[in-house]
Amino acid sequence: MSFKDQHTWVICAYGESHYLENCILSLKNQTVKSQIICYTSTLLPSIEDLCKKYNIPLFHKVGGGIGKDWNNALSFVESQYTTIAHQDDYYEPTYLEKIANKIGGKEQWSIAFSDYFEEKNGTVIPANANLKIKSLMLRTMAVFPSSKWWRKRILAFGNPICCPAVTYNLSALKDFQFDEKMRVSLDWYAWYKINQYPGQFVYVPEKLMCHRIHEESETSKTISDNTRTIEDQMMYEKFWPKWIADLLMNQYVKSQKTNN
Repeated sequence: MSFKDQHTWVICAYGESHYLENCILSLKNQTVKSQIICYTSTLLPSIEDLCKKYNIPLFHKVGGGIGKDWNNALSFVESQYTTIAHQDDYYEPTYLEKIANKIGGKEQWSIAFSDYFEEKNGTVIPANANLKIKSLMLRTMAVFPSSKWWRKRILAFGNPICCPAVTYNLSALKDFQFDEKMRVSLDWYAWYKINQYPGQFVYVPEKLMCHRIHEESETSKTISDNTRTIEDQMMYEKFWPKWIADLLMNQYVKSQKTNN
């Protein structure tokens, strides 16, 4: 069975989004086609209408935060591989093709992901220092993709992996779930946990996904109410003594300004 026959896109839709249709179209326009489903905890006519328009199965459960919604979304996936698409983001047409090609015949892998870029107010943001550092971290992590120690050392300096750019090998991630108490650093914590599972972190060094920055995005909200700073501090303290974590946080907080 081919990769495309074992892969599912699961779109997480929440509330009213101006960008959901663009996200759907970017999945429909992939050069490698696979199943697309949608999950929501807010069953609104706008979401239902778009799913009907594009013939996408729609699933619903009671939510309770980002982690709960992501876990709910995964509960409807029946295939071996999946990518959680966020409603505000979009993908380059060759995302899935290049992920599939990079995986090739590898049996031992847990997650596969590409580099990414950002867009704000309809304009792609030029690669700033923050994005360049993350790209460097991704390339460095890929030097030893099977080494748990090496991956942990890279993750100890921050989170370079963009969650919507990740494809999961669910057969290698038995019993994995996202933390349901965290609001923003739950993806960083997820890579920390997934690093303990067997399998490579497979990296495609091309910017194949766009993270859209806007005032209503959850990322922007959690920066403004200081949640991100609190949770990032907690993550650094999982890797370092507190005094080193404090030093790293001083630099990491500066990167948040790119979302303002």
